[in-house]
Amino acid sequence: MRCRDQVVVITGASMGIGEAIARTFLVEGARVVMSSRDLARQEEARRRVGDIDRTAAVACDVRDRSQIKALVSAAKNRFGKIDAWINNAGYGLMDSVASMSMDECRALFETNLFGAIECMQLVAPILKAEGGGTIINISSIVGHLPVPHMSAYCASKHALNAVSEAARLELEPSGIRVISVCPGRIRTNFGANTVRGSEGKRLGDAVQQGISPERCARAILRGYLRGTREVFVPWHGWLLSHAYELCPQIIEFGMRRMMK
Repeated sequence: MRCRDQVVVITGASMGIGEAIARTFLVEGARVVMSSRDLARQEEARRRVGDIDRTAAVACDVRDRSQIKALVSAAKNRFGKIDAWINNAGYGLMDSVASMSMDECRALFETNLFGAIECMQLVAPILKAEGGGTIINISSIVGHLPVPHMSAYCASKHALNAVSEAARLELEPSGIRVISVCPGRIRTNFGANTVRGSEGKRLGDAVQQGISPERCARAILRGYLRGTREVFVPWHGWLLSHAYELCPQIIEFGMRRMMK
């Protein structure tokens, strides 16, 4: 077991990628604290992953700093330490730049970006005091690519990638690793949990396709064990990212075809 007795805290763990991460780390011997806004749903996910003795379910809305503090305390009280913190809480917004609600855009950033930053601010001192640890930020391939009618979501993930890159340099002297994860299309309830504006209906079917959450979680585990700075899953996301940097016209051509 490659993570024996390590303590891993996961936000947004009531379903999808977060639940799969919990299950994958448990198999490797970790003890896992699973959190989401809805405690009842989180308890259900905890029962699905099994091993009640090595898991805990905690309600936490990452938009509320006091709830993040309570999550940190709950993890420490339950298992005595924190080895890794995984920022997975987030959701999508589908609408055009011209028509999207600014209130919805700001709310998206509160969860996808500012919530992750506040978690990092509160857990970093704990990890430093314990001699080091790992922060994993679950971003997205769209943090490297433009997707029409997902501009706000793309922007939140671009920003999260930038924060992760800077934090990686800042926290390294304290023994804290920062890993970015950029999933592509994953078969989760992302589409169902996405706020859709008047022009955000077209991508619904596309985002439901893709690889399984379990495959994504295994890639995250490998990145954690190897100390990879950035994980792309599936792997061809790395190719798309670099193709866009080298020749954006090719990717933009594909995006235009997708929208037809």
